[in-house]
Amino acid sequence: MEKAVPSPRDPIHVPALDPLGEELVLPRDRLGDGPLPAGTAYQVVHDEAMLDGNSRLNLATFVTTYMETEARRLYSETVDKNMIDKDEYPATAAIEERCWRMLGDLWHVPDPNDVIGTSTVGSSEAAMLGGLALKRHWRERRKAAGESTAEPNLVLSTAVQVCWEKFCNYFEVEPRWVPVDEDHWWLDGHDLEKYVDENTIGVVAIMGQTFTGAYEPVEAIAAKLDRIQADTGLDVKIHVDGASGGFVAPFCQPELEWDFRVERVVSINASGHKYGLVYPGVGWVVWRDTARLPESMVFHCSYLGGDMPTLALNFSRPGAQVLLQYYQFLRLGREGYRAVQQGCLDVAGRLASAIGDMGPFELVTRGDTIPVFAWRMKDGADRNWTLYDLQDRLRMKGWQVPAYPMADGLGDVVLQRIVVRHGLSRDLAGALIDDIAAAVAFLENLDGPMPHEEHRGSFHH
Repeated sequence: MEKAVPSPRDPIHVPALDPLGEELVLPRDRLGDGPLPAGTAYQVVHDEAMLDGNSRLNLATFVTTYMETEARRLYSETVDKNMIDKDEYPATAAIEERCWRMLGDLWHVPDPNDVIGTSTVGSSEAAMLGGLALKRHWRERRKAAGESTAEPNLVLSTAVQVCWEKFCNYFEVEPRWVPVDEDHWWLDGHDLEKYVDENTIGVVAIMGQTFTGAYEPVEAIAAKLDRIQADTGLDVKIHVDGASGGFVAPFCQPELEWDFRVERVVSINASGHKYGLVYPGVGWVVWRDTARLPESMVFHCSYLGGDMPTLALNFSRPGAQVLLQYYQFLRLGREGYRAVQQGCLDVAGRLASAIGDMGPFELVTRGDTIPVFAWRMKDGADRNWTLYDLQDRLRMKGWQVPAYPMADGLGDVVLQRIVVRHGLSRDLAGALIDDIAAAVAFLENLDGPMPHEEHRGSFHH
């Protein structure tokens, strides 16, 4: 008789910690009738979490998966701090301000005494605050001129992170999508005049596109907006989504002008839990001066005995990650961050070169912006396998290397991408190249030999 497959709603059967005890049967979708011993509850959760993938082998995520022992100890000591309660945790509040001021300095704010910023739960929240400030400024200008505020729009590439689609949905802003194509894989200012009008609240530029890792050229976008203003009088500002690049470019491409050195840039967000090197979740947003943050976005409320000015979509949120960010700033400094990010860039470049040398593939980016690169199958090759098959073969080895369609305009192009993070050593990357080579050989000819010896270990040389 065929054994029934357990339903996701079936009770949870847990072997007793005492080998002579009875098996526990726990309800899955409702609270149990009574408490469990702490050790048993721990073991249930621990065992189920083991079914997740290995985070260190997850080359899909941008999120930090490694911190030093001292940072983990600091995390455990401060995990109970609530960032919103600045009256109870004034030292944490002061450290938060210190951090965003450091970022303002890193991103070349014109006046360090006239800058405002905040931490957030993540870069998505920070991006939404930046977008909301653009909308409020546009609305105030339109009201002052006696004009309609009914149809705000935001101009952005189809290849932005999904948080911007959420922003437009949640805050009722029309997205003006600039499609990507074979000549323009990212927003570079081309045809921008077709999308900008009197209802445009701003343009989003991405420093570290999630699809390919590329930087969108902020200076070129600003130059095009300068020409549009000269022709039409429209003064459209830029928000830079530096979720990843905001913690890479200042250290590894310091000559690149993408930040507040570009006058049209009024706000920048970045993700502390990506290349800020902090466990999730913490993000940051900084405005070029206090005038760029509408006062209407700052709430003053009485909370737990003090006046709490708060600037965030969330209220209660973790303070520990803010302290971890400060730890990294102290621990690494500019030279330490440069060394860590450059190490990741070096590994990404070696991986990209090795994959680019494999017959079936064509590199789209090379990992020389943020440590992220993507490739696709070469045109014209008649193969009976796809990048999705390669993704599946690598998953058998524990690697998570995603394959996915490119954004609208190139939706028929399938890419595969690797994100190199702190902790992916050259030796581990060499093992990855060996596994990719073996998977390609298997897919190219299921009955053929495994990779020739000259392919194996070539990354290490």
